[in-house]
Amino acid sequence: MATLAVVSGGSVVADAPGARAATTGPCDIYAAGGTPCVAAHSTTRALYGAYNGPLYQVRRTSDNTTRDVGVLSAGGVVNAATQDSFCANTSCVITIIYDQSGRNNRLTQAPGGYWPGPAPGGWDNLADAKAAPITVGGQKAYGVYVSPGTGYRNNNTNGVATGDQPEGIYAVVDGTHYNQWCCFDYGNAQTDGQADSPAIMETVYFGANKQWGYGAGAGPWVMADLEWGLFSGVNAGYNNIASINHRFVTAMVKGEPNHWAIRGGNAQSGGLTTYFDGRRPNGYHPMKKEGAILLGIGGDNSVSGRGTFFEGVLTSGYPLPATEDAVQANIAGAGYAPAGGGTPAQSVQLVGTQSGRCVDVPNGSTTNGTQVQLWDCTGGTAQRFTRTAGGQLQVSGSKCLDASGQGTGNGTKVIIWDCHEGANQQWNVNANGTVTGVQSGLCLDAANAATANGTKLVLWACNGQQNQQWSLRS
Repeated sequence: MATLAVVSGGSVVADAPGARAATTGPCDIYAAGGTPCVAAHSTTRALYGAYNGPLYQVRRTSDNTTRDVGVLSAGGVVNAATQDSFCANTSCVITIIYDQSGRNNRLTQAPGGYWPGPAPGGWDNLADAKAAPITVGGQKAYGVYVSPGTGYRNNNTNGVATGDQPEGIYAVVDGTHYNQWCCFDYGNAQTDGQADSPAIMETVYFGANKQWGYGAGAGPWVMADLEWGLFSGVNAGYNNIASINHRFVTAMVKGEPNHWAIRGGNAQSGGLTTYFDGRRPNGYHPMKKEGAILLGIGGDNSVSGRGTFFEGVLTSGYPLPATEDAVQANIAGAGYAPAGGGTPAQSVQLVGTQSGRCVDVPNGSTTNGTQVQLWDCTGGTAQRFTRTAGGQLQVSGSKCLDASGQGTGNGTKVIIWDCHEGANQQWNVNANGTVTGVQSGLCLDAANAATANGTKLVLWACNGQQNQQWSLRS
């Protein structure tokens, strides 16, 4: 049966996904465990075995018409060809993320709160529909790519936990796309966009923010945004939870009266780790949740976070660990993978062919503007880079390899800087061994063809010489 999208001032366009026997989805598992989904959002797949409706809606720039994007079959993966055809030769944004639970808790463009968004009227931006291509079960799909300023919200929901009512939340996110700012959240938030009280939120947060709560290492961590603070455990500030380095991450937060937990794992394989399970922080019992749902922003519309969202739900009731373990097995079985197939370059060293030395951040510095260098390979975090979905080379948690001052000329210093969306932080790792800047087209170069420890790295016109050749080492 065709699905229709109608938008005021726009057009009506139909999508007709096929049909097959229903499978089991995460929300079927939650329902069997007595904690049914009250909101189910995904741009990648059905979250119920029988779901055969739209996952999300896109709007194209060329004529401002919209189209719903459905599934290939009931309970199946997204029909990404619908988007590809509709958005060919133009740009598209995601306008609606539909709720598969039947409660119409859909997510749309977030209005401003205490903090205004960057779009006209103080609204937040909508996500570029093409920015986060992946595969699920070998089929092409797209995530919701949240750059700073992007946000979705629903302040008038149906059936979502309020007050101190129990609930569970999970999200599958890109483990390489994050920053240290506030706040890439998904979950239960206040309805007025104001940070006027603690304990009015309960969301999953993913990132490396240390302003409130944090964990071991440089991050990122799965934490909970409870308003007036991110929490990694019962204590404000530090709790001993591990940083996460998976390409795809399952992030879970759940809460009931004076009891809550954080769990997480690799969304491609394996089980869940319980990072925290215990009483509420001081001042957070009882909770005063308000039942709005948001994605990509903080409760007061803080719009500085970044991340990529693939799927997530909110439940009624506090899920049992066995239920969550079964949901994790379902997620791992879905087959999340990078768009190019295989495993992306993550936590790898960049080794100079000529020198045999590694690209290195001097003394493990995290100071913006520090120029990178060659140094004997040690395997330390200051020499380990992760290529993000946005094409950045991320190091030390939340810093990115950066062409200084957005320079495009020979000799431009290659430095580290807070990760952002600029083209001067985007790099191509090429089959010929070069690493080239997207903005400049120039090659990552060991200055003056030197090979000694401390040799600074710059941009230079590609010339085929070995001081511009690099290999990836795990």
